[in-house]
Amino acid sequence: MLDKLPLETLIGPVARATEVLVRLDERVARSPVRDGFVERQHFADAASALWLEGELVHVEDLVLHDAHMDIRTPTHELTRAHAVLRTRRRIYAQKPGWALSRDGFLALTGRGGAKPAAGQKSRDGEGAGASSFEADDRDAEADRLAEEFAEIDAVLARSSKLLSGGDVPGRKEEASRRDRPEPQNGLIYDLDWNEEERLAEWQAVLADTREWPSVLRAAILLEAWSDIEVLQHAAWLGPLLVAALLRHEGLAANHLACLHLGAKNIPRERRRARNRSDRLLALLDGIHDAAVAGLKEHDRLVLAKSQMERRLKQRRASSKLPDLVELVLSRPLVSAGMIQERLKVTKQGALNLIGELGLREMTGRGRFRAWGIV
Repeated sequence: MLDKLPLETLIGPVARATEVLVRLDERVARSPVRDGFVERQHFADAASALWLEGELVHVEDLVLHDAHMDIRTPTHELTRAHAVLRTRRRIYAQKPGWALSRDGFLALTGRGGAKPAAGQKSRDGEGAGASSFEADDRDAEADRLAEEFAEIDAVLARSSKLLSGGDVPGRKEEASRRDRPEPQNGLIYDLDWNEEERLAEWQAVLADTREWPSVLRAAILLEAWSDIEVLQHAAWLGPLLVAALLRHEGLAANHLACLHLGAKNIPRERRRARNRSDRLLALLDGIHDAAVAGLKEHDRLVLAKSQMERRLKQRRASSKLPDLVELVLSRPLVSAGMIQERLKVTKQGALNLIGELGLREMTGRGRFRAWGIV
């Protein structure tokens, strides 16, 4: 399969994507806005992952949900986008090779209880160790609440069927289903879908391409993940694993590539083309576009930081404005409540700081207002 690839067609796009990706990584490595850039990329890629599945999740809703400040009841799509966000953070907080290791596969696919190494950085770049992942686990537990209620409904239905004299699965079968990563509902899950076998098939492609150029290997693995359809309800995990591979091989050592964001710019007709070489070209263009978008976003953040720092001159040492600058750079938008919680100020104090920094009002509403950089 791999020896039939049209390398003369692919080598140009591979070189072009590699060049831009490495340039972005070098810029991020020495950047004064590195942490803020990485965090913003997490949000953008999580929203793009749902967009590729036909679901619209607003980045501002995702930011507020992540801060536990939802302005409305979270939708199923929003909780799924938050799962992508948490997974990106988890991969980035670990060592570069963790996601593709045995423990990483088990943890990310829900098949094991692999624990993160102590001393890893939290989402804000501080040494947090196990505590940051405990908070992440609490978020995951909240997002799984709906699934827990679904399991309770299934138990009630089973009990009703049993009382009415109907046949129900034996306890051993039910226990084996509970041991699977997600509750297996026959209405929304194909019970014959062998995820372990499909994952092994994808890992075989990973092993077979070990000597290939990194970006070409990434495109092949993305195409294989989509073709094999490894996971029934977490198709977004594949691009995150490939992004972890690019990080492990040094092309994106200082950030996690936004492959969902890049693919969003490629027309669906190209991504789903009948010809395999056309699909690979589309995926290579997606990797290239992701890196180009990252360069533009990074330059925008650097410019915004320099403009905001001009307002910090002649401020007293106890001023909260420097902390607000860091917060604004790390999120696509901030609310007064987020500023209150992070900076430990009153609501009026938060509004005063926003006015002093000259942030742009993003929502245009009287309630639930939010601000961001221009």
